[in-house]
Amino acid sequence: MTENILAAVEALLQPSAALVAEMAALEGDILILGVGGKIGPSLAKLAKQAIDKSGVPRKVIGVSRLTEPGLKEQLEQDGIETIAADLMNEEDLAALPDVKNVLYLAGTKFGTTGKEAFTWAMNAYLPGRVAEKYRNSRIVVYSTGNVYPLTPVLAGGAAESMAPAPVGEYGQSCLGRERVFQHFSGKYNTPLLIYRLNYANDLQYGVLLEIAKSVRDGKPIDLRMGHVNVIWQGDANEMALRSFTHCAVPAKLLNITGPETAPVRWIAGEFGRIFGKAPVFLHEEETTALLSNAAESFRLFGYPKVSLKEMIGLTAAWMEQGGRTISKATHFQEREGQF
Repeated sequence: MTENILAAVEALLQPSAALVAEMAALEGDILILGVGGKIGPSLAKLAKQAIDKSGVPRKVIGVSRLTEPGLKEQLEQDGIETIAADLMNEEDLAALPDVKNVLYLAGTKFGTTGKEAFTWAMNAYLPGRVAEKYRNSRIVVYSTGNVYPLTPVLAGGAAESMAPAPVGEYGQSCLGRERVFQHFSGKYNTPLLIYRLNYANDLQYGVLLEIAKSVRDGKPIDLRMGHVNVIWQGDANEMALRSFTHCAVPAKLLNITGPETAPVRWIAGEFGRIFGKAPVFLHEEETTALLSNAAESFRLFGYPKVSLKEMIGLTAAWMEQGGRTISKATHFQEREGQF
């Protein structure tokens, strides 16, 4: 049965006609720095599929330490060229090829408490080295909604015009990443887009999966962070690739997430209905939450094609059929910025 879910998901991951057209018009190859993370492999695969459908030959090159067993083989099977490199190693960074289009996914989040110095080195020092190296490219920089403060739930989320006010050192270091890239973009006239994402969901990980597991296992769900934004990872990947068209100087800021301010209590109730279990809740909803307003991304790219209800249904079916999951919590409930 899991094969049926995989087939349904594969259909939802196909590149749109708009993405194929933009890949046909794009000048140069695509380099993905940090391809070994949760998002990288599916992003690289989508880029290669869109390029192949466009009929305009160009490379997709993925860079990471490639320490996860089978990752290199998986990427290469999907037609992605791979380079094993530690971006914090100056020699490795200098040896990377010059490529016109760069997706910057490198960074660190979890385990940052107690490793603050390393967090700042990865999230704010390394971007300067990369920005120097790729000053003649266009760069899409993955960032996060954690650069915003918690905002009133009734306000509909932080828009790009809101001044950053990150809670905790992780969010602060991510703002550092943005500022460093912005500095070098201005210095070298490098077209840049800062892609503030929260939260991408796949069948194997994400906020929805965490809530679903808690409902299934009868574990209490903390409601203090009572509302979330979520987006299907396939939609988020498509928007990342289409963001090359919108890189600019000064850098363009762009929130990427779903359109709903989704109540955690309601999401849990949907999973409870599917699983036949009553969710268990802890505490009450606060009046503020970490929320983003992604209206500008919808103006540019249209609304996500996979709805929240579809994501919930697919996640539940995947769990019921024993699909593989990744044990990496999003910590979406965190209100103090301690990751």
